[in-house]
Amino acid sequence: MELGTVISTMEGPSTTEFSFVVSNNKVRKGHYVQSETEEGLLIGFITDITRANRYFERAESVAEYERGGESLSKSFPTTDWEYIIANVRALGVYKDGILMRSTFPTAPGSKVSLADESLLNGILGFDDKGLKLGELEHHKLDVKVNLNRLLQKHFAILAMSGAGKSYLASIIIEELLERKPEQGRVAVIMLDVHGEYTGFKSSPEYGANTTIFEGRKIRIGLNKVSPQILGEFLPQLSSAQKRDIDNVLIGLRQEKKSKGELFDLEDLMERVEKSNMKENSKAPLLATLSSLRSMRIFSKNDNPSVYELAQPGRLSVIDLSNIDNLRKKQLIVAYFARKLFSARKKERIPPFILLIEESHNFAKEKASKQDMLSKSVVEKIAREGRKFGASIGLISQRPVQLSTTALAQANTHIIMRVTNPYDIKHIGEGCEALDENMLKSISTLRVGEALIVGEAVNFPIFVKIRKRKSKKSSKGEDIDTLAKKFEELSKKKKEDVEAFI
Repeated sequence: MELGTVISTMEGPSTTEFSFVVSNNKVRKGHYVQSETEEGLLIGFITDITRANRYFERAESVAEYERGGESLSKSFPTTDWEYIIANVRALGVYKDGILMRSTFPTAPGSKVSLADESLLNGILGFDDKGLKLGELEHHKLDVKVNLNRLLQKHFAILAMSGAGKSYLASIIIEELLERKPEQGRVAVIMLDVHGEYTGFKSSPEYGANTTIFEGRKIRIGLNKVSPQILGEFLPQLSSAQKRDIDNVLIGLRQEKKSKGELFDLEDLMERVEKSNMKENSKAPLLATLSSLRSMRIFSKNDNPSVYELAQPGRLSVIDLSNIDNLRKKQLIVAYFARKLFSARKKERIPPFILLIEESHNFAKEKASKQDMLSKSVVEKIAREGRKFGASIGLISQRPVQLSTTALAQANTHIIMRVTNPYDIKHIGEGCEALDENMLKSISTLRVGEALIVGEAVNFPIFVKIRKRKSKKSSKGEDIDTLAKKFEELSKKKKEDVEAFI
């Protein structure tokens, strides 16, 4: 479909950009276009469209004329003087099945047409066997991203509240659960802060492959906790106190192991009480261990085990929605993330993707070790995980608060609507491939639209997210739906009481 003709401007045509006069009113910002050059077929992306009319260039003249009560367009052929210009960023020259860097500009007068969608599939880096996230904006082309390119170097979903982060994460989970064994299946572990993914269990397509682990039933087996991990759980201890607790823990473990017994936090506290360590060290140590005991999270064995959490082609949802204590949530994330990574390095579990909702609460940029127990392990997996098949997916509504170390290692960013200027600036600084026009577009994205930039695609692309197949959790329903359900339930309870009486 022909769209227009290349024109000469002060800025171009150049090897990086050109403009053309639009002759087809179906042209839109975001369209991919092509134009023949001496080098081959030049492929470009429409970054913006401007509309002009010489009759309306001087505001004072238009105002003066229309004071008489007559419209300018009734007296003059204004429609004949209108023209539309599309600005295009050149992506490269397509020749012999390869997209090469453009080294010579297209000529003024050259015709511009809509890009061939069969070529776009390869140019943008889509994979026919990849994860289908939606459709390319303004083109009837499925966006299927390669599994390795998306997961191996990690990804981040960044958007304001209500823009569709959880919806998109659910679609990625659906695609991973639908893969066949011969395609290679990974284990999917979701750290669900708000209970938004529990709907997978009641979905006919995915229920059999989903396990929900309730936060209040999760336990950390102290028997499995090394002195190093315990030290990280208690960052407020001095070096001397850490040395004392290490000695007690090692001695207790050796004793219980020789008897074939397990131990828990109560056993450790009892051993500290009976130890001969100095009183000025013992008392604060017992107080600290007592604060851990109050969380009711430590036991003799892990629940669940890493082998239950990580199974090929299955989804494990750790539902933390019924836990209010942020420190307790961080302990769970820190411990199980570390255990998963350690087990994967020893190849005891399959490759996995660890998805972390509200990840800025578990890997905050400006926070001390004492306030952010899980930050170091999240950053460790982000830095080293790709070597071992341990992937991480960061989901956040406040990217400016998220650890820059972790975010920098997420080589694919899927950005949905963001309006906070600090977040937009932070995203722009972290994504070199985004130009100014794309950054401006982030605040105008509608719900269900996303910008994908980074390793998963060859160029930044705008996507219309497909519809999800899984059931939405009641915790993520609209407020009017929840209000109606509450009133209906209250009415039913009242009727039941009256019937009983």
